[in-house]
Amino acid sequence: MSTTSTLFIDGEWVASADGGTRDIHCPADGELVGTVSEATTADVEAAIAAARAAFDRGDWSAVPAPERGDFLLRVAAGLRDRKDQFARAETLDTGKRIIESEIDIDDITACFAYFGKLAGQDAGRIVDAGTSDVVSRIQYEPVGVCGLISPWNYPLLQAAWKIAPALAAGNSIILKPSELTPHTAILMMQLLHDLGLPRGVANLVLGAGAVAGAPLSSHPDVDMVSFTGGLETGKVIAASAAATVKKVALELGGKNPNVIFADADFDAAIDNALNAAFVHSGQVCSAGARLVVEASIAEKFVDELVRRAQLIRLGGPFDPDAETGPLISAAHRDKVTAYVAKGIAEGARLRCGGTWGEGDLAKGFYFTPTVLDEVQRGMSVVIDEAFGPVVTVETFETEDEAVLIANDTVYGLAGAVWTQDAGRAQRIANRLRHGTIWINDYHPYLPQAEWGGFGQSGVGRELGPMGLAEYHEAKHVYQNINPQVTGWFSGTDTATKGTPSIPQQ
Repeated sequence: MSTTSTLFIDGEWVASADGGTRDIHCPADGELVGTVSEATTADVEAAIAAARAAFDRGDWSAVPAPERGDFLLRVAAGLRDRKDQFARAETLDTGKRIIESEIDIDDITACFAYFGKLAGQDAGRIVDAGTSDVVSRIQYEPVGVCGLISPWNYPLLQAAWKIAPALAAGNSIILKPSELTPHTAILMMQLLHDLGLPRGVANLVLGAGAVAGAPLSSHPDVDMVSFTGGLETGKVIAASAAATVKKVALELGGKNPNVIFADADFDAAIDNALNAAFVHSGQVCSAGARLVVEASIAEKFVDELVRRAQLIRLGGPFDPDAETGPLISAAHRDKVTAYVAKGIAEGARLRCGGTWGEGDLAKGFYFTPTVLDEVQRGMSVVIDEAFGPVVTVETFETEDEAVLIANDTVYGLAGAVWTQDAGRAQRIANRLRHGTIWINDYHPYLPQAEWGGFGQSGVGRELGPMGLAEYHEAKHVYQNINPQVTGWFSGTDTATKGTPSIPQQ
């Protein structure tokens, strides 16, 4: 493909209908990464038409589930073979350290392998109808055409969480990655094509959400839309999808508490609090951006957190000494800057950070790890998601107060509790209203375990068996193998009457 033919529609690499393009720059230093096509509405409609036609023909949906699973296993093998290529592309688009991108590709490989193995395992179930004259079963079928909209922070990982189960279930897809980070999506489409996925089953459109993404939630030929991103955009997508009553899955971020009790392993809790808040410069939907620490150890804990945060080394993706990288864009850095300034104006105490990168780092969009102490419930920095390297500190005296603070958010994606008291750990975990709870850890996830949130963190689940179920429709097939005359209406021979079935709706 040429650099200006990077839309993948109906099995072909094509340029946008109006020839529009977008330059992609590395956020670490501003260097040009590549130039890609910018889709028009007509391009998106062509991709939807291709996906619809492929699905209606049964090119993929009619393939037996075990064979679809085998294909996903070959995708996993292809990712292993092309790991260096994928990791480098991810790093250049996002600015994250190459070691982090390599870990991401390993996780993406595991995701495809998991759904490859799961694809053929659930053949439905037999329902006991209470009579030997009836065979009743539930079978699972693909939803149809799925619009998949993924974010810029983990571009291919978040896309893989959608692509793998969607294809495992037999759907056709249109992928719309973030306009800022398109290159691994391009590589993924090429891999699917190289492995022989039928034309039209997987399509790729690039560009801003208003043009390239909006039709995926509003078009009547799209049966489902899955979106990962910001809350406000998620609300717009849900409202748009409602007009055609299509299936919706939304993962909309979080304001995640990391609760530290006085009896926690101090060194482990400090280390993981840093990881929770500052990995990938805090650009993580499940980042532990709310440190909720027991008052009796708060001063000691926060002092050490601040000391360690000031030692974190910022640097470019290929700098072996770097520990974290830049923010995604100048606009996002400005947003994080304003977020911190507003918190300070409301009374938060800036303990460290809050500044941009200097010297060579001034070429990129770096923001120093930031600790805001002495915050209070109701402050904007406690309520709103920064999506940057900013952690706020709240304190508590009792278990009940810790739970109250941790649950005081419209979100409910993830949270953690640190304590050496096993009973307390389970009590707190049971009471926290978040989709993932870590006990004495932060950030790990498993492809076989569901991921998603309570409240305004979204609807639906990714990963695990429920992640596959999102891309299925359940159909009840009721077969009477000994049909009888019902005799419900007059004129029936009463000698041959059976028992009528009464509609239930």
